[in-house]
Amino acid sequence: MKEKMGNLSFQCYCPSKINIIVIGPVPGQKYSEIIFTILSPDPATKKDIHFLKYPIYVGGNSGRGQIYPDGSKSNNRVYNATSTGIVSRIVCKENGGYEISIVDTSDGRQVVDTIPPGLELLVSECESIKLDQPLTNNPNIGGFGQGDTKIVLQDPLRVQVLLFFLASIVLAQIFLVLKKK
Repeated sequence: MKEKMGNLSFQCYCPSKINIIVIGPVPGQKYSEIIFTILSPDPATKKDIHFLKYPIYVGGNSGRGQIYPDGSKSNNRVYNATSTGIVSRIVCKENGGYEISIVDTSDGRQVVDTIPPGLELLVSECESIKLDQPLTNNPNIGGFGQGDTKIVLQDPLRVQVLLFFLASIVLAQIFLVLKKK
């Protein structure tokens, strides 16, 4: 199961464990919290579910060279040169980002590297570069965060019985006080 919401991808970490989800990439400067709604199962329809406390553990990684689940790079990682050569042209795209044309000095072949918006270039035109040389700054600001909590799956009938029981105790106490007068 893989879902995509904007530029944020959701997918199961492991097919056998559907309760562990990988989400990303998340820009750490823009988002410091993510809030999820959890749909609880109905014990009336699923007999293996019980009214108990269930722990939830959540961890998140922002920055640190994230890639999308399909393998494409996000703008949270360094972009490197895909060829050795000389930077012949740098074009700023309308929606942000760059296209860097590199001419290979050995065979004259031209390679175009596309850089997404939000990154700072480290190279300039007519500069000689090597294979895998960083073309952008390292935007890996962020870190790992984690939290845990517990959710309680309760039967509404249990809550109603508890409220009825407490109301009957209050009424019994009131009648005992009135009887003494």
